Amino acid sequence: MSNVICSCTLGDYARVRLHLSRMLHREIEQLYNDVDEEGGNICEVELKCCRREFYVNPTDEKPEVGKAVIVEADGGHDYGIVYSTGVIAAKKMKLKGFDEKKDKLDTIIRFAEESDTEQFRLVRKREPEIRDVCLSKIKGHGLDMKLVDVELRLDQQKVTVFYTATHRVDFRALVRDLASEFKARIQMVQITTREEARRANSFGACGCVLCCSSWIQKIHANPFAEKQQASEYSHGDNHAHNVIGQCNRPKCCLGYSKNEKCSKNRSSDNYPPLGSRVTTADGTAIIESINPAKKEIILRYPADGKEVLISLKEFTSMFVKK
Repeated sequence: MSNVICSCTLGDYARVRLHLSRMLHREIEQLYNDVDEEGGNICEVELKCCRREFYVNPTDEKPEVGKAVIVEADGGHDYGIVYSTGVIAAKKMKLKGFDEKKDKLDTIIRFAEESDTEQFRLVRKREPEIRDVCLSKIKGHGLDMKLVDVELRLDQQKVTVFYTATHRVDFRALVRDLASEFKARIQMVQITTREEARRANSFGACGCVLCCSSWIQKIHANPFAEKQQASEYSHGDNHAHNVIGQCNRPKCCLGYSKNEKCSKNRSSDNYPPLGSRVTTADGTAIIESINPAKKEIILRYPADGKEVLISLKEFTSMFVKK
């Protein structure tokens, strides 16, 4: 993973993620078509290095998923792609703990033009040269760190250096040298081995592109949902090369695997599908979310937006025929 090619923004794998996002928007529009759209001016924008931030759209025009935009970025501006809008962006922001009223969000300056896209490509072409300079500077200072990737902002006023290290690194002298070399602000960001593997765009043991590089939106801290499941993976035919990924951590795809034991345990719970509609005494409701740990289901009434929490046992007695 020495030669890292970022998998985002204008890459082929970014198109895969955008396609999945468009599919999600179509599904959500069918579920929430009778609800006033909350957070209509909130947009989730994907920037370089697979970073996604929330921005306010000050215009009345709603951007489509995949639209290129110019956004505010720490005293400058940067290039990004709209990843989600409307209800989906608002719910993602809420899940991540952001409050539109309390937290001040940056704004989308304008929609990108062809000249902006061409400038972004030119900036990307400069990054290999910047990377070579950073490597020589790191060797010159004798720092025990591994350079993973570099990012040059669209306005070329800031350079972000991503690295991995097993211990704390004093890079103050390195930052001064890089700042005088590039005449720009330097930001050093330490990342994990999972993030390094995500940027590699390499192939896994299955013969496919790494899931974290192609379609997974959030890297799992621990893909094993249950300790029992983790112990079962470590025995039998599941050797280390089947469990450990290129990041030297458990593979993310294991979090989506279901062994027979787990399937039997979960099949008895009879969880209803998310988004399905049920008719109650108070009217039609949508199954908003399910908490398998507590065996609780949240029903949302589209008429007034009210949410009701009921137990799985109560739901089964109300809607499942015996």
